[in-house]
Amino acid sequence: MRILVTGGAGFLGSHLIDRLMTAGHEVICLDNFYTGNKRNIQQWLDNHNFELIRHDITEPIRLEVDQIYHLACPASPVHYQYNPVKTVKTNVMGTLNMLGLAKRVKARFFLASTSEVYGDPDVHPQSEEYRGNVNPIGLRACYDEGKRIAETLAFDYYRQNKVDIRVVRIFNTYGPRMLENDGRVVSNFIVQALQGKPLTVYGDGSQTRSFCYASDLIEGFIRLMNSDYVGPVNIGNPGEYTILQLAEAVRDMINPNAEIIHEPLPSDDPRRRRPDITKAKTLLDWEPTVPLAEGLKLTVEDFRKRMGNAPI
Repeated sequence: MRILVTGGAGFLGSHLIDRLMTAGHEVICLDNFYTGNKRNIQQWLDNHNFELIRHDITEPIRLEVDQIYHLACPASPVHYQYNPVKTVKTNVMGTLNMLGLAKRVKARFFLASTSEVYGDPDVHPQSEEYRGNVNPIGLRACYDEGKRIAETLAFDYYRQNKVDIRVVRIFNTYGPRMLENDGRVVSNFIVQALQGKPLTVYGDGSQTRSFCYASDLIEGFIRLMNSDYVGPVNIGNPGEYTILQLAEAVRDMINPNAEIIHEPLPSDDPRRRRPDITKAKTLLDWEPTVPLAEGLKLTVEDFRKRMGNAPI
């Protein structure tokens, strides 16, 4: 098939492209390189089945494709809050442009949505039926409300224009190729530990997250895209850890003598986050297979290589 991946030079997009290329598809990668990096897709640049287009999806583009994986959007608070208006435009205009393309060429459209649509949840764990608790005027709204409207657009195109959509809600994901400066908790801890700095925990560290390794997540993407279920479907790891537990695990792996310090909790930071993956299990026969300790080890090795530190 001919498959378009928006945000294909990013952390998750590049892992998805690896899988699609290995499976023998023709892949077009669209990226404006705001948070993407050419080195993530370096290995495919000379492959005749691969095409890279530098393009900002807030502008329309005409292509002929069979499937569209729409991943383009900065996903860490540091990046999506740096230019919140641009983040909203990416989620709204960008999604409109990609849905319009899917409608024109009759491509199947896959929306990478997020667990952020649940906001700071009143329900635990979060199932797809939960409608969320989001602050529409908060600092994170450009992203979480942006993704909520992206879902709205996808379902409206599905109902009104019969566009064949798939919607995934991604929970915290980590792995090789995460940006060193993305401000997300796994990369923050790894970078701080490798640099011999204290590990910064916000609040008392009792807030929880669920961490899914990149390869598990991409397997879920491909299963959903090629299933008959529209979604939304939660894809994430139901293992729940406190941020303090994560900090201790990273510290013990890299620098057992590192100090853990506490800073005030950021605005609208969700207290608990854990996916109910019943739908993914029953409809896609999917569940994560990589344990946190193993995934962290692989992620740390990748960060060491990029940051020039000696191997473990």
